[in-house]
Amino acid sequence: MGRVRTKTIKKASRQIIEKYYTKLTLDFHTNKRVVEEIAIIPTKRLRNQIAGFITHLMKRIQAGPVRGISIKLQEEERERRDNYDMLSAFDFKTLPNVAVQEANEQQNQHGSGNQRSGGDRQQGGYARRGGFQ
Repeated sequence: MGRVRTKTIKKASRQIIEKYYTKLTLDFHTNKRVVEEIAIIPTKRLRNQIAGFITHLMKRIQAGPVRGISIKLQEEERERRDNYDMLSAFDFKTLPNVAVQEANEQQNQHGSGNQRSGGDRQQGGYARRGGFQ
């Protein structure tokens, strides 16, 4: 059987992920050092438990949205999906006086301008499958 994580560990981990998502990785040892820098945690054991749960949640976030964690990237994706569903429900393409423009070549080459700076968090994995473009 697994260990029980207290409410303190879960709450602290979620807050750290929401604020410092860009600094965190899928590696426990890296997350442990990040947690040590950004938070004042009284014991080494508690710090390690928080870092371990952060690593666990980061792996779940890579697979899809996680309940209880609000990250701007997830919110934008959810909003985009909701808008698309709403427009298709109204049959937006068939409305009069509405013209759909084709995408520019420049947009197709470089995405929509939301390029992230820096390298991949890891070689392969989520970045290779098409996430975080």
